[in-house]
Order: sequence, then C-alpha cells, then structure tokens
Amino acid sequence: MAGTDGSLSRSGLRGRAVELEELQALIASVARTGSGGLALIQGEPGIGKTTLLAEAVTRARAAGFSVGLGKADELHRIVPLSSLAACILHGDQPLLSGDAFVDLARNHDQRIWLVERLAEAIEAKADSVPVMIALDDVQWADPLSRFALKQLPTRLRTSPVLWMLTGRLEPAGPAEEVVAAATDELRTVTVPLGPLSGAVIGQLAGDTLGAAVDERLRDLLGGAGGNPFLAVEMLAGLRTVEASGELPPGLVVGVRGRLRPLQPSTLRFLQMGAVFGRRFGFQEAAALCGQPSTALISALEESVRAGVLDDDGDHLVFRHDLLRQAVYVDIPPSARKALHREAANQLVSAGHQPIDAVPHILKGAVPGDEEAVALLQRAADDVLSVTPDVAADLMSHALEMVPPARPLRFAVGEQAIVCLTRAGRNREALSTGDRLLACRPPLEAFSRLQAALGGTLWNMDLADELRRRAETALAIGGATAEVAARLAALRGLALSRGHDLVAAREAGETALRAATAIGDREAHVLALSGLGEIALNAGENAVALERFAALSAVDAAFLPEEIVAQQHVDDFESSERLLRQAADNAGSFRPAMLLWGQAQHHLGLGRLDDADADFVTMERLEDDVQVPVQQVNSRVIRSRIALLRGDREAAQQHLAAAQKGLATKPNPGNTAAVRFLEAIHAEADGDIGLAIDKIRQVQKEDFFMRWRLLRDWVDSAIRMALRGADHELAEDLALQAEAHAERNPAVPTATGIAAQALGLVKDDLAMLERSVALLKASPRPLVRASAYADLGQALLAAGRKPQAVAALTQAHGTFAESGAHAAAARVQRDLDGAGGASRRAATVQRPVQGWGALTASEKKVAHLIAVGHTNRSAADLLIVSPHTVNTHLTSVFRKLSVNSRVQLANLVMALPDN
Repeated sequence: MAGTDGSLSRSGLRGRAVELEELQALIASVARTGSGGLALIQGEPGIGKTTLLAEAVTRARAAGFSVGLGKADELHRIVPLSSLAACILHGDQPLLSGDAFVDLARNHDQRIWLVERLAEAIEAKADSVPVMIALDDVQWADPLSRFALKQLPTRLRTSPVLWMLTGRLEPAGPAEEVVAAATDELRTVTVPLGPLSGAVIGQLAGDTLGAAVDERLRDLLGGAGGNPFLAVEMLAGLRTVEASGELPPGLVVGVRGRLRPLQPSTLRFLQMGAVFGRRFGFQEAAALCGQPSTALISALEESVRAGVLDDDGDHLVFRHDLLRQAVYVDIPPSARKALHREAANQLVSAGHQPIDAVPHILKGAVPGDEEAVALLQRAADDVLSVTPDVAADLMSHALEMVPPARPLRFAVGEQAIVCLTRAGRNREALSTGDRLLACRPPLEAFSRLQAALGGTLWNMDLADELRRRAETALAIGGATAEVAARLAALRGLALSRGHDLVAAREAGETALRAATAIGDREAHVLALSGLGEIALNAGENAVALERFAALSAVDAAFLPEEIVAQQHVDDFESSERLLRQAADNAGSFRPAMLLWGQAQHHLGLGRLDDADADFVTMERLEDDVQVPVQQVNSRVIRSRIALLRGDREAAQQHLAAAQKGLATKPNPGNTAAVRFLEAIHAEADGDIGLAIDKIRQVQKEDFFMRWRLLRDWVDSAIRMALRGADHELAEDLALQAEAHAERNPAVPTATGIAAQALGLVKDDLAMLERSVALLKASPRPLVRASAYADLGQALLAAGRKPQAVAALTQAHGTFAESGAHAAAARVQRDLDGAGGASRRAATVQRPVQGWGALTASEKKVAHLIAVGHTNRSAADLLIVSPHTVNTHLTSVFRKLSVNSRVQLANLVMALPDN
C-alpha cells in the first residue's frame, strides 16, 4: 500500500473493511433500485474519513456513477454555496458549467428557487447515469450549502443520487442536521470510524517504513491513540530526525521535525499559506510574504517535496487540515491577527468578492476599523438575498466594531436592522434599533432608524406601535424626503389594521402621492401595500386588485398578491395566466406565497386534493426558511377541507396546529380565522351554543376581518345562527353579505352569496332561486353546490319534490366531483328523503394504499413521471410548482410502496389501461 515515493497512499484504509463493505452495499443499492441514498462517515480529525471517502468514490466510479467530489473549507464557510460548488463544478462530468453556476448563485435571490434549480440539474444528470455527490468536512459547509443539503436528498429521493458526506463528531452539528432531514425519506447510513487497533497501526508503520516495527517504535506509535494520520505523521517526522536519535512524541513536534530541514523562506511561505486556509493561491501567499511569486518558486517546490502541500494546478492544498493547523499554531497570536487583516486586503485587491475576505476580517479587524466595517457592509449586502442569516451576523459584527460615539454607528445599525428583519430575527432587530435610538441620534438618523424598524414591527404584528413610531418621527421632523415618504407609507400600512379605514385610505393615498412625486421605490411599494390591505379589509375587491396589480408592476415579488386579488373578483382565467407567468420566472417571486396563491386558485375551483397538496407544500417551504407567514391560515383551510372530505381526525389535527400557531402569532387575522374554525368544529360536535359564541366574537372583536374571512363562508355562519335560533346574528351576517355585494357588484360570487344569505334568513324560496341563477356565472363550484343544496332543501319544504331532487342532485354531483364527500353525503340524505333509495349515488371513499388510493392529481403526476418527465416538466404541464409535484410524488411513492421512478414506471405501465 506504499506509494512510489515511499509514502502511504491509503493510510486510513487498513482496518476499515467492515465500513467499506457497508458503503459498497449502499452504492450497489442506489445503482440497483434507482432510488436515493445518503451516507455519513464520522470520526475525529485524522481518523481516516477522507481516505475512506476517496475509496468509496473510486468504487462508485467503477460502478458507473458520475461523481462530484468536493471539500468544505474552514475559512470559506461563510461564502454562499461555496461548499456545494466544489461538488457541482468538479468531477468527471460536472453537473453545471462554471458560468451556469455563477449565474445561478448571483442573479437569483431565492434560496428555495436556487435549491430547486440545483435539484433539476442533478435530476437531469441522474436520468441517464447514477450520481454520487461527495462532500468532505461537512462540518465546515457554508449556511446555504447546509440549507441545500437538508433539502436535496429528500427532493431527489426518487432518483439514483447518492450523497456521501464526512464530518467530525459534533452533536447537533451540520452533519446530524442533514441526516435527520433525510432519515425518514430515504436510506441513510452512518459510518462511525473509531481508533485502529495496535496491530493495524503496526501494519501502517510497516507500509510506511518498508520494514518490521520494533518494540521501541511500537511504544512510540501507542501515543497516536489509534489515529492513522497521527501515526503516519509521527513516522514521517521520525524519518527526518532519526539520524539525531530524536523521537517526536506527537503531531506538532512531528511536523516540526519534518519542517526543520526546510529553508526559512519555505517555512515563512507555509505559514502565510496557513493564514489563508487549507486551500490557497500561490500568488496570495507570496504577496503576504511581501515577495514576488518568482522568488518563492523554490519554497513551493520544497514544500511539495516535503509532503506538506499538494499542487492541483489551480491552488495549493495542505495535505491535511491537521498539517495546516500544526503550521498555523507556530505563528504568534498577535502576528496572526495582523496577517489575517492583511490577507483580507490582498483578497480584495486581487478582485475577490467581499464575502471571501470576511473570515479574515472577523479574525483580524479591531474596533474602529472603518475600512473593515465597510467591507462587512458590502459583503452583507451581497449575500442578503440568499443567506439573510449570514448577512445579519455580518452586520451585527460590523455594528460591534463601530465605537458608540461615531456617527457611522447609526448607518451601520440601520443596515443591521434591515438584515435582521429579513432573516426573521425581528426581536433582535427591534432590540438593536431601540439601543441605537437610546443613544439620541441626530433627527435624520432617528427617522431612518424608525423607518427601518417599520418592517420589523409589521412582522411582529405591532401595528399600533408602528403607527405611533411613524407619527412621532414625522412630527419631530428632520427626515429626508425619501424617509418621510416611507414613514408616511408605514403609517398608512399600520392604519389598515384599525377600524377607521376611511382615515387609513386617506393616509395611504397621501403617502402614495408623496412616493410618486419623489420617485422613491421603497415608499411606493409600502404605500401600495398599505392601500391594498386597506381595500381588502374594507371588502373592496376591485380596488384591492387595482392596488396589487400596480404593486406587482413595481416589484414582481408581489405577483402572488395580485393572483389572489384576481381570484377575489372571480377572474380565475387571469389568475391562471399569472400562475403560468410565475412558473416561467419563479426566481423573481416568493415561492411560499406563490404556493399560497396557487392553493387558493385550486380551492376556489373546487380542486380540494390539489389545494391541500399546495398548502402542505407551502407550509414545508415556510418551515424551511423559518418565516411562518401563512401557517395558521393554511391549517384553518386544511381543517375545513378535511371536514368537507369527512376526515374528522385530520380536521382536529389541523385545528390543534392552528391553535398552536395562533399562540405564537396572535394577530387579528389569525385570531378571527381560528375562532371561525372553532365555530365550525363546535357545530360539527353538536355544540351550537359555542359555535354561535365564536361567530359573535368574530363579528364584534375582529370587525375589519369580516370581509376577508366570511367572504365565501358567510352562508355557513348564517346556518349556525339559524340552528341556534339567533336571528339577530343571522340578519347581521346577511346584511354583511349584502354590503359586500354592493361593494363588489361585478363579482358573481359576491352577489350570489348575498342572495343566498338573504334567502336563508328570510326563508325566501325566490331569493334562493335567484342566488342559484346568479352563481351560475361564478367560477367557484363549491359555492354553487352550497346554494343548490340550500335551494333543494327549501324546495322540499315547499313540497316541490321534482325540482328539489334536480337541485340536490346538482349539489351532490358537484360536491362529489370536488372530493367533498362529507358534504355530498349530507345532500344524499336529503335526496334519500325526496326520492328514495333508487336515486342514491354512492359516495366512494378512497382506500389508503394502492393505485385506488391516489388522488386524480397524484395519478396525473404518476403517469407523467412514469413516461420520463422531470418534476419541472410535469409541473409546467399541470400548471403547478415543482414543489407541489414533489409533494404529490412523495405521496404516490408512499401509497404505492415504491422507492424509485423506475419502480413507479414499471407499476404504471403494468396497469390495465396502459
């Protein structure tokens, strides 16, 4: 096992037969089944992780895998996607070209979008050949790579993609996070590497020395503790000093022994390289030495001959992290700090991105270093869109470096607030802002800080506090025109949560005029957002659409709001068109909010299975980025869907989740939504008194939410009130529906529901017939079915059975087609009473396993994937997101008990209708 130069070529592999066999089995499994897998090799530094990984890579290549092999670097663990880039861009057949990767990483600002594009590239490669992605030292992976590693193995579980990672033993570290995210979804293997036995260490010594190991040497090697790298380094150090009879007792001494014969210039060169990290550029180290590159060629050659460095043609690499650390530790601490600061300057001067210099800034900058602060600001701005948490950390460091007395502190603090808010760290942002405000900043800085805190307070649902602060800052004065416009827009946004919507609209219009006059984009966006919210809360759907359409024209990220606004005016054709537009340009939008719009589209069109899958996917994406915006509302709607389907257990689970979410985010909208859901559950449980109490609370305490919450559900609330003989409440609700129709005369759903509400309250058959007639123009089938059911019952009561049966049959068919089995069953009972058993149309419940368990959408996805479509191409055909396709596909695999696309294709092709 010795190399031609006498060095050990596979020093960590002896004694690892069992571990290698386990990895070999996983390689074979992925190749055979066509499904994904993940392996984690763990152990202390020098235990042989890298060597075992290299052997696994060799065997994977021999098995036909396309391999991408990379290594995370300790000093690059801030740079977004740097760790995965090493795997994606290198290997026998890179998954992406360098130019494509740069475009991917720089031009798009959505983590979820970026990960999906990576998944598509890997999936496309895996369609023709199994893929292995191997990453060494995952404990140093950058945050964006860690985020991707937690998503991609599960996302690609249906393709032959094998992930192989090495990492140190760190409880709750990055490696454990990646494995935990994948454990329940695909085959995972953790391979711990323990110390080698004394006998195996003796074999390693024989490999290295080419001779038998005597007793004295065996005693020396006992100090390696079974660590193969330490043992080999001790032996290598022994070679350099054996003439003098010295015996190096450990790694650092062993390395020093090896380095002792080197020229002083070579030692200095190695130390400068160690400052840059395990992997560094020759010119960068030379510059840090203060010498031209040509003067250090001999030092480079000597370092390579000594086995300290490897030269891959582009970079120099310390042969092991422990070698680099042993060299680095000999640099005096004070000198290290200065060298890191100089290294940052060298990187910036050489044209590197600011983020590349940040690790050295953090190690070398001192308080008051304004140049370093400016570099941190630039780096934070560069990474904010893809890794806001990193940007927030950078700005927190920058703020710490600015002495309190300097005016720069307020500008840095403002940027820190923005970054912390974008990262979802709102409490930290507010605390930072308040500390800065306590320092009595100049009036202009005071206004800027209050404006920066606007988004923070809005996210925290502190609308009254936002209004108070905005009004205070405007009253004090001293703000620039741009900041004053933003404060005015924030005031309008805050007022949208109050009862006086007339005053709120006036404030919003004034803010919009100011924003337009000065051309400030941020103020323009804030003003339009506030006016859109005000219109929604006032029940003015056409006005809301106008505002949100204007908003998405200014900032495409708000297209989801325009999509939902189109649905509120019954324009589902435009909603679908915009969803297609978003699918073509997904990197410009907020994926979770886009899924919210897609789910509302499917829900409105009565596609309950599709809507539920969209909501599930949206919740997962919000969990991934830890920004829970619509979690409560999603669970409320999913609970209603479950009740419509007749799944009481799932409905209760969603109610409990919504109540738990409300405790965390108790804003008025969430409160009203959960109260209304509690009313529905109380009615289902037979407690009509409690149900009515909950509806009353919504009417009285959450006045402005009534238009948004009961827009399509007011008929349910009226039925509850009538069941409980609370005619006053029922009439109030009907008047509300009538007022909503007056605000939206061109929306068939609004006018039809108003007629339905009045017909229910007054027991007016003619009005219920008018409701059905109006709702024929509505695109919402479940709303139409509800009106037909009410009409059918009224016709039965009037003794008009034939007409009643026709109306009830229409309701039953629509409910059943949408998957609302429980609603269909209720209508069926009325049909039974009207026309006897001969008219029964049985509601068939799906089984839980097998092809029959699949929803219509899942069957479509299964067919598309079976004939070779990717998630992306299937999504384009179905007008959904690739994330939703993945949700459907995961459900398909579970219900059919298959583990790969190959198995799915075989099953689908064997079906009788294929």
